[in-house]
Amino acid sequence: MNLLITGGTVIDRTGERQIDVHVADGHIVEVCEPDVTIDATGLVVCPGFVDLHTHLREPGKEEAETIETGSRAAALGGYTAIVAMPNTDPTQDCVSVVDFVRRQGVIAGLCDVHPSASITVGRQGTQLTPFAELADAGVKLFTDDGNGVQDPQLMRRAFEYAKGLGITMAQHCEVEALTGGAVMHEGDCCSHLGLPGWPALAEELMVHRDIELVRLTGAPAHFLHLSTAKSVELVRAAKADGLPVTAEATPHHLSLTDELLRSYSAIYKVNPPLRTMDDVEAVRGGLADGTIDAIATDHAPHVAETKERPLDQAPPGMVGLETALGVAVAHLDMPLADIVATLSWKPAAIAGLEETHGCDIAPGSPANLAIFDPEARWEVVPAMLASKSNNTPFVGVPLAGKVVHTILNGQFTVRDGQAQR
Repeated sequence: MNLLITGGTVIDRTGERQIDVHVADGHIVEVCEPDVTIDATGLVVCPGFVDLHTHLREPGKEEAETIETGSRAAALGGYTAIVAMPNTDPTQDCVSVVDFVRRQGVIAGLCDVHPSASITVGRQGTQLTPFAELADAGVKLFTDDGNGVQDPQLMRRAFEYAKGLGITMAQHCEVEALTGGAVMHEGDCCSHLGLPGWPALAEELMVHRDIELVRLTGAPAHFLHLSTAKSVELVRAAKADGLPVTAEATPHHLSLTDELLRSYSAIYKVNPPLRTMDDVEAVRGGLADGTIDAIATDHAPHVAETKERPLDQAPPGMVGLETALGVAVAHLDMPLADIVATLSWKPAAIAGLEETHGCDIAPGSPANLAIFDPEARWEVVPAMLASKSNNTPFVGVPLAGKVVHTILNGQFTVRDGQAQR
């Protein structure tokens, strides 16, 4: 398909400008004779979004999500690439499972699906996975997400291997000895409700530990879903020291607080938990000043009956691929270009995908694009979500900014707000 996109505001790493965009043979070109012309007047044209943190559930938990349904949700959210988390069944801890996820992404996906792999075998925290084999198979990001690696000596070894292989360890920061039985943030709301609390310190201790391991080994680290003010301060100081650390925050941690748990609804139960408004403001500040590099969804689908259980029995997690842009635009007091950066080229660089995603919109670049209406105002209708699960916390929350088209390798995956398959 030869495509001409006219009238839009182009935003990429080089800045903001009004230009027409020509697409042919899956790439941006100087000029083409178009088969299709899209009027993007009033819309933003930008490099497609990249999610560093998607739970696709396949293999093993297809009742909650599949690679097909999850990638469809991603495309509707403007994503052209996602990193699939390894807490599947079986775990993505060997080349065969990683290859399965990648193949399914090619066969069924509406975006590029890039598998991560676990740091430890079975995510059990005792034995490192075969990093070299997995790196040779194309894995660039390693994480035991859902669990933090508790053993500091094992984590030191992981960083030392990572430094030599050119891969990145992505840490779920949680000292589990401090979080047993916890269902929400440890604070005033938790005490009032009489529920077991999850202290901010459980996150911050591991952030501090891994920053010091980075200082010792020189290996890069990426911190998943930061949620506390002190965690943001620790990463800010590490960056000021020149350490190779990056961080992400979720849409829900920049917009929602633990007060929502007063409803006793497990829809608001997530790991790490929703925190206080002071923490929310610190996360927003971290995104604004670049301490936090990326917005990552931590898209975590669950079937409805599991989220209807009591708080202490319900699983943590929220879906977020289709709402991430809307939450970010509605809740962040940042220039639109900076918001796009946290969704597109910054996470692409962390994932090692900068040659194919998040690229400048210029001749020769792959045509992986998101086109959205920054003025659109909308609310979530759970039954209309493409995800197989609809455990969203954003029902009734006004959102701003809506994806109109998503283009992958020069082809529409979403056109006029509708997935193309």
